[in-house]
Amino acid sequence: MRCVAALCLSLALPAAAQQYKIAVIGLVHSHVWGHLGRMAKGDVARLVGIAEANPELVAEAKKMVSAETPFFDDYRKLLAEAKPDIVWAFVENNRRLEIVEACAPRKIHVMFEKPLAASHREALAIERLARTHGIQVMTNYQMAWWPSNYAAREQADAGAVGKPWRLRGVVGHGGPGSTGARSKYFFAWLTDPVKNGAGALVDFGCYNALWALWYMGRPETVYAQANHLRPETFPKVEDNSTLVLHYKNGVGIFEGSWDLPRSFQDLEVFGLGGSLYVTRDRVELRKGKETQDVPLKPLAPERSDPIAFMVNCLRKNKPVEGLVGLPINVDVVEILDAAKQSIRTGRAVRLAAK
Repeated sequence: MRCVAALCLSLALPAAAQQYKIAVIGLVHSHVWGHLGRMAKGDVARLVGIAEANPELVAEAKKMVSAETPFFDDYRKLLAEAKPDIVWAFVENNRRLEIVEACAPRKIHVMFEKPLAASHREALAIERLARTHGIQVMTNYQMAWWPSNYAAREQADAGAVGKPWRLRGVVGHGGPGSTGARSKYFFAWLTDPVKNGAGALVDFGCYNALWALWYMGRPETVYAQANHLRPETFPKVEDNSTLVLHYKNGVGIFEGSWDLPRSFQDLEVFGLGGSLYVTRDRVELRKGKETQDVPLKPLAPERSDPIAFMVNCLRKNKPVEGLVGLPINVDVVEILDAAKQSIRTGRAVRLAAK
């Protein structure tokens, strides 16, 4: 993740934040490599251990942390000996429940990379454990730390385009890499229908589902379609997906793909009075033939980085909310499950009433 995070972490948080200890469980999710170096600095929370059994991944991690950082081949031993306050788990999607089952009784708060879980059933079980044991569970998304994301939402809330009724999003790139220690183990589970939960649909559909929930709430029905354009590269899972979310007075149309010529993480929010086009670095307010850039304001340090955000919530005894909160991310996985059912049946799936 670029960043905003590097800038914000230079604006050190109060010394009280240093009391929190953080540990890493798993190195198979390649997002870990974008965070581990900053974690090793201990600016916000002190890194007290890493659990990983794969020697190639351990060797990669040792290049990024101090020689004093302890490594464990069993994460349960890490939990018992290092006694972290927070665990950031970079494991396969279908192992998320297992991690919370181990951490929750110990009152250890948990962070995951998106999505929360491989299935809605497992997401609900995580939610129950978190409530029972009083822990926080956070799901990290890159876009949760973008000033552009919040500038667009502020414009929408202020009525700049009228009430949002249509969302159009595309998230994707040319597909995950599969060479080198950091990539090949990530590729292996990301393209596994059990360990990941699906292919491009889960990998990128979670961003789209999150945006839909954030702007328009829970849809009435979910329809999805998938393509297998490169079976020689991705033999087990789809590499392109389309998601249509139906609302009483609105619609969300989204694409998640491993087959695009460049990277996209774009959203357009339509109202009857115009639209807001959102990328990582920019928001455009579009009305008729006129387009203007929306000014972006830097986020506060505790709103600009996943660890800083979690620590701030713990220090202030506040729930982890917003895009990275637990309830909305349980709903994200519900939408993904409905999308998989829709692909299997060829029909739209109506979500059960809450």
